[in-house]
Amino acid sequence: MSRFPVVTIDGPAAAGKSTVARRLAARLGYTYVNSGAIYRAVAWRVKGGARLPDVLRTARVEFRGDARGLRVLVDGADVTEALYTPEVSILAASLSREPAVRAYADTLQRAHAARGPVVVEGRDAGTVVFPDAECKFYLDASLEARARRRLGELAAAGDAADLDSIRAAMHARDVADQTRPVAPLARTGDAIYVESSELTVEQVVDRMAEEVERTCSTRSYSP
Repeated sequence: MSRFPVVTIDGPAAAGKSTVARRLAARLGYTYVNSGAIYRAVAWRVKGGARLPDVLRTARVEFRGDARGLRVLVDGADVTEALYTPEVSILAASLSREPAVRAYADTLQRAHAARGPVVVEGRDAGTVVFPDAECKFYLDASLEARARRRLGELAAAGDAADLDSIRAAMHARDVADQTRPVAPLARTGDAIYVESSELTVEQVVDRMAEEVERTCSTRSYSP
């Protein structure tokens, strides 16, 4: 068992994992660890010309919160905005299939958990990275609901998109995540299933917070 509580939130794309995990961590006073940002950080360094083996050996990825939300630091520099360009996104998706990159991300997530209580979101947080986590959630929503959420996000950012294309791309991503040979997306029997298609973010956070308080409050941890 970890010295500190670990909460994991797994689920498919656009299920709301990042938003829920960030708000849940803030409510509980835990550190929020975004596994996807780790893969993006590796991709950003590689895109900038660094050799992948060097990145995996030396790169430091840290998470900090401020008034703008979660900030991602790579080797001490805040690179949050640079991690979400289309080029970095495509490269991160490709690199995430590499066993060495996944091992690096897993090690980094466990290092964060060794320093204090964490809420970790991803696609294999509760199955591979923290199989013994005290509180595991699988956050889901229908394909239609997730596609409409993504359409709304893109529209708010001023990007043109159509629902059919988003739905098709999301379905393809679901299949790829669930069938990849390394750490596929899966719902385990000990994960609490939360279907969020008809729920607000606050309703999801409320439910998870209640479960965490009920489950983790009965355990003791080393200081």
